[in-house]
Amino acid sequence: MVAAGLLDDLMDRVDAGGLALTGEGGLLPELVKAVLERGLAAELTGHLGYEKGDPAGRGSPNSRNGHSAKTIATEAGDVTLAVPRDRAGTFEPRLVPKGARRAGGLDEMIISLYAGGMTVRDIGHHLHRTLGTELSHETISKITDSVLDEVKAWQSRPLEEIYPIIYLDALVVKVRDGHTVKNRAAHIAVGVDLDGVKHVLGIWVQAAEGAKFWAGVCAELRNRGVRDTLIVCCDGLTGFPEAIEATWPQTTVQTCTVHLIRAAMRFVSYQDRKKVTAALKLIYTAPTAEAAEAELMAFAESPLGRRYPAAVQTWQHAWERFIPFLAFPPEVRKIIYTTNAIESLNYQLRKVTKNRGHFPNDDAAIKLLWLAIRDIEDKRARARAKERGLPAAQRRAAGRLVEGATVTGWRQALGALALHYPDRLGPYIN
Repeated sequence: MVAAGLLDDLMDRVDAGGLALTGEGGLLPELVKAVLERGLAAELTGHLGYEKGDPAGRGSPNSRNGHSAKTIATEAGDVTLAVPRDRAGTFEPRLVPKGARRAGGLDEMIISLYAGGMTVRDIGHHLHRTLGTELSHETISKITDSVLDEVKAWQSRPLEEIYPIIYLDALVVKVRDGHTVKNRAAHIAVGVDLDGVKHVLGIWVQAAEGAKFWAGVCAELRNRGVRDTLIVCCDGLTGFPEAIEATWPQTTVQTCTVHLIRAAMRFVSYQDRKKVTAALKLIYTAPTAEAAEAELMAFAESPLGRRYPAAVQTWQHAWERFIPFLAFPPEVRKIIYTTNAIESLNYQLRKVTKNRGHFPNDDAAIKLLWLAIRDIEDKRARARAKERGLPAAQRRAAGRLVEGATVTGWRQALGALALHYPDRLGPYIN
């Protein structure tokens, strides 16, 4: 078509408004129809063993027997095909299998739209408006449910024996419960392996974030193969450290400094927040635990500390879980002092769940979160591929979010961790 100039002529007709690209009678549906019918005819020829009109087929026990009309939904719109038949009824087309009502690409399109946060009804309306294809809500729901087995396999896959660092956090999703919609906590675990690569270890949905449920999550990770972890970073939830230590007794539990600052700032008036933040920074940037304690005492005795004693008490109550990271060099501190590694993931997931409103059940929430993670990584991978070969200063594409992302400065951090935990980490890196 290109060599003969036919494509230019067709595009001129499209530009002039005399020919539609999609919809009934459109260029793309007609091309899809022609290609599929040509492929089906070739399949039947291969099945019978002779070309149409070939004298070699005379006396054959099987022959062509007309066509059957069949309408399938495609990425270019609905297409009505003339599917060839044979007299013996043994022809089983593979290009458009019997019973199929959709081309494969349409299913991937629907799953991609769902992963982007569109509801089943939104997807149905979008397909009808853009492609002229009408699919029932039940059909679209079944298409998205086709990934459930893959999600379950991912959720139960074996894990590495050791993850030097694990981040645990939860985000809130809305799930329908009977005739009401309730907030539920989607618990997410992200582990850093020995190569410094971050992985989402699992997603669990529960009525509320609690230490008891987190204990079950840790036990499940242990049963899936995680024998040890050096440091677990989490928020200041009551009973959380004990739940972690019940599974991995030797693990160092690090309370997220950002969560701790937020908890303290709840008691501070708006006009004093900058001053209090500056005072708190001297605590968590101190070179040693002793120096940090001295800065905390100085803050407590200052006019700001006396004005906001509840903020001081917040730090005092969490002190034993706050100071572990101060025993490490800077390359390790910047990795474990906060759960930002998982917070950035949660931020991206919240944008998707916010569009959805609420979910019909827990499985639907897990399915969308898993699809969203995969979709986000695919988008970033495509953007990086477009910029491949450009100088670093000209690249604007975002790096990997979680899956496959490598922790910056991991080689130095791993060396520091090996010195701090020689008996536990040594066997895995030697």
